[in-house]
Amino acid sequence: MPDPASTAAERAAAALARRRRARLLHPVGRTFSAEVMIWGTPGPPTGVPLFDRPGRWRGTVRLSKGVATPGSWPDVLGLGVRLHRDPESPVDLLMSSSAAPPVLRQLPLPRRRFTGTYSSIMPFRAGRCRLLVAALADPDSPELGRSLAEVSSAVGPDAPRLVLAVASTVGPWRPFGQVCLDGQHGAREDAALAFDPIGNPPAGLRAEGLLAWLRDTTYRGSRRARAASPQSGGSLGVTV
Repeated sequence: MPDPASTAAERAAAALARRRRARLLHPVGRTFSAEVMIWGTPGPPTGVPLFDRPGRWRGTVRLSKGVATPGSWPDVLGLGVRLHRDPESPVDLLMSSSAAPPVLRQLPLPRRRFTGTYSSIMPFRAGRCRLLVAALADPDSPELGRSLAEVSSAVGPDAPRLVLAVASTVGPWRPFGQVCLDGQHGAREDAALAFDPIGNPPAGLRAEGLLAWLRDTTYRGSRRARAASPQSGGSLGVTV
């Protein structure tokens, strides 16, 4: 049974989302199909099969602006990655513009360019370890630009790439895979897409702490306001 604080936070989030008639956070974005290739974590395994074992999946990626500032104005940029694993449930990874050094990787940082470091901000628990997930810039990839319009133009024949990485809260980033963007979806699917990093994590990874609680309740409220489920949108066919 939900506790009173969770219920109140969810209702407040739903009311705010209804008022703005869009997602509570990251209301404006672009959604793309993608290929996700995992080559495995270098060094000691993390205990998370998705990170440690090679694999390849189709994916859906959403790049967005946190408060929808105009054009190329600075904003907290968002990156959502969904791995499709039919008939299993999808895996959702949600990250925000941040910085690579340990002291900054748990802070959302506004910036102009969509190419850069994205961090889960929220640490996860894998066994006895606390881990952060990131998407890092690939130096050999085309730039994504400074606006959502430029992002759309950048996704063409020379597909932009992002490097997936994992780290402890103080350790170095360990690249374990990459995401290649290869085609834009329409506005209808972008509106339907609903990520759930708390309910759809990789096996072996568990969100914990105050930030996880806050994200869970606010995202639930936002989905409730737009009648979206945690599996809405982003499928290989459109789900609404």
